[in-house]
Amino acid sequence: MRLAQLLYLMLPVYLANMAPPFVKFWHGWNPPISDRLLGSHKTVLGFAAGIAVAVAVAFIQSRLRWEASLVSPDDWLTAGIAAGFGAMAGDSLKSLFKRRLRIAPGQRWIPFDQLDFILGGLAALSFLVRLGWVDIALICAVSFVGDILVNQFSFYIGMKETRW
Repeated sequence: MRLAQLLYLMLPVYLANMAPPFVKFWHGWNPPISDRLLGSHKTVLGFAAGIAVAVAVAFIQSRLRWEASLVSPDDWLTAGIAAGFGAMAGDSLKSLFKRRLRIAPGQRWIPFDQLDFILGGLAALSFLVRLGWVDIALICAVSFVGDILVNQFSFYIGMKETRW
């Protein structure tokens, strides 16, 4: 039951992280946030899409009113913004460090490629939900494996150019 609660809490974070690749199909305005600092693949629209998806997921969760939810249904907007912003900020911060270390975009950087958005989301959500170290370790472990599986699948179907 606790694992289900934790995954439900993280669902907006997970889906926020999955949203930016879909905006690569957008042929309108979508400039990089900072080509020099983050690389060309971190875009304004991708960042905004991540936040928008997290808010939408948090709204749907608030309407489901699952009794075991760790976030009050009344806090859906705050939770959605926090989850989305945290996920996108964590991913962007990792990209900043990768560029500073001269690691090429798309080159794997384990475990940071798998946990960047998770740690960002957890940090942002920590203002709404108190989690113990066991909860955080469980989220990180499940998310690490899940991220690898999702990325492999995304590469297989042609959604991503790299396996990680």
